[in-house]
Amino acid sequence: MIASSPVLTLQSLHPAYDERARAWAARLGVPLDRPDAEFALQVGEGGLQLQALEPDAPGPVRVDFVEGAVAHRRQFGGGSGQMIAKAVGVQPGVRPQVLDATAGLGRDGFVLATLGCRVELIERNPVVAALLQDGLERAAAAAEVAPIVARMTLRQGNAIELMREWSGEAPQVIYLDPMFPHRDKSALVKKEMRLFRPFVGDDDDAPALLEAALALASHRVVVKRPRKAPAIDGAKPGYGLEGKSSRYDIYPKRRLAG
Repeated sequence: MIASSPVLTLQSLHPAYDERARAWAARLGVPLDRPDAEFALQVGEGGLQLQALEPDAPGPVRVDFVEGAVAHRRQFGGGSGQMIAKAVGVQPGVRPQVLDATAGLGRDGFVLATLGCRVELIERNPVVAALLQDGLERAAAAAEVAPIVARMTLRQGNAIELMREWSGEAPQVIYLDPMFPHRDKSALVKKEMRLFRPFVGDDDDAPALLEAALALASHRVVVKRPRKAPAIDGAKPGYGLEGKSSRYDIYPKRRLAG
């Protein structure tokens, strides 16, 4: 269920970004400089970011595929030995086509694209999708990651509807990471959850999401869950991979081969 949207405004952080702020405002249907806003999408030197406007609010969240934690994982994250790589079926000579139907800020999709997978991303919340689109556009201008994000495409919309109405070749693997009452204690996750929950709520329609994914994927569906969380209601996973804080429930349909 998507939560009722909080009051949002769009702000330019410097006159140099006024035109881009106006363009985002028009694209998203968000008013500029609304005085009673609770949250702001801000346009500045670092791109588009979401900032809570309440006193003592945490700092802004934006998508950055070039520097920071994502860059560190790209360089030192373990490559094809990562659990997510095993979950989607990355093997020598095998780089499955992946539909990440709950893209969020695109981190998992970026990891899979870094490994050589072509990744189609769906994000239904327009605010989150805007942050992700801005991050992809900035990354496309950075030489070191441009070839990676060239393997990523984004669609904004309801993944359940888009999967049910899919035309063309079906994705080999569909990856789902539905919103869940996360208990991750990291400062980054806590900050992001505080900012995004007013916009996106929890994915109460996760069973329908799984059902649509199982009907579409040609080879497997992978669902990321908190380690101790129950599986999504519906079909039972064939097997799982468990880490320290997360688990991947895998629903195999056909063997992936090179």
